Amino acid sequence: MTAVDVKSLGKVAVLMGGDSAERPVSLMSGNGVLAALRSQGVDAHAFDPSERNLEALKAEGFARCFVALHGRHGEDGTVQGALELLGIPYTGSGVMASAIAMDKVMTKRIWSFAGLPTPKWKLLAAGEHGREIVRCVPDELGLPLIVKPAREGSSFGVSKVAGYSGMLEAVTLAAQFDSDVLCEEFIDGEEVTCPVLGEGASAVALPVIRIQAPDGNYDYEHKYVSNDTRYLVPSGLPAEEEAEIQRLVVEGYRLLGCRGWGRADLMIRASDRKPFLLEMNTSPGMTSHSLVPKSAAAAGMNYEQLCLYLLAGATLDNTKKAGV
Repeated sequence: MTAVDVKSLGKVAVLMGGDSAERPVSLMSGNGVLAALRSQGVDAHAFDPSERNLEALKAEGFARCFVALHGRHGEDGTVQGALELLGIPYTGSGVMASAIAMDKVMTKRIWSFAGLPTPKWKLLAAGEHGREIVRCVPDELGLPLIVKPAREGSSFGVSKVAGYSGMLEAVTLAAQFDSDVLCEEFIDGEEVTCPVLGEGASAVALPVIRIQAPDGNYDYEHKYVSNDTRYLVPSGLPAEEEAEIQRLVVEGYRLLGCRGWGRADLMIRASDRKPFLLEMNTSPGMTSHSLVPKSAAAAGMNYEQLCLYLLAGATLDNTKKAGV
């Protein structure tokens, strides 16, 4: 990794917290990033947009932002748009890519149009959550199936439905987080994830991580709290399988217009070993349990180096306006 001139980074705001359902995770991510940057001599400060007006970033002379926000109003293009208007470079994807990737349905539409494999799905928009509509979904997608909010993360509101009788409860739960509910074909197999660094033709995939959660239930508890989940990196997958997953992830990342970094989640179908893209995270977790740091470490980049690399790449959609 190219050495970073820490002084050239200026005063840095680590955006964390926010007002989404993922606030606790964001605080864990942000505090980890903050400590890492400070340990490298960066003039870094915590900044919670739910407690302070973003205009303070300009008034207080912040030169760039590390976005450690997750979910709504942090990962969906809204904060990115505000930072564009303020002219303050930030880490991660721009306004459009952030907004699209946050919306699982829009993401799947783009990937499907381009011919990338993603599980079959059905969108239940607001007003389509009644019993008669909901009970017909398994006829299209089969059972079991997955029900989740269209725009949420960290497994909030996600259910695996084994029978018709469980559909209404699962949709009602998901609708508490988003009026649009995504019903998705269940892929029986192994869960993997793969981070990407860079932009466009220079984007590269990091090592694939194979996830082994108790009973295959990779929920909030097993993501952030317990130590029962195993993360295998190197993945132990055949070289050709790992290479194909990395190819798909980079292509999916580029199609969405992502930049800086991201992490795609996938399932490998047990019956034929075919990988399916599930979603793209444009502001991945940076907690002690998070996956991008684990993958980066396997590639020879420690947590502090990763944070510096991402911060050094902070930019804007409109670089001419900012003069960067």
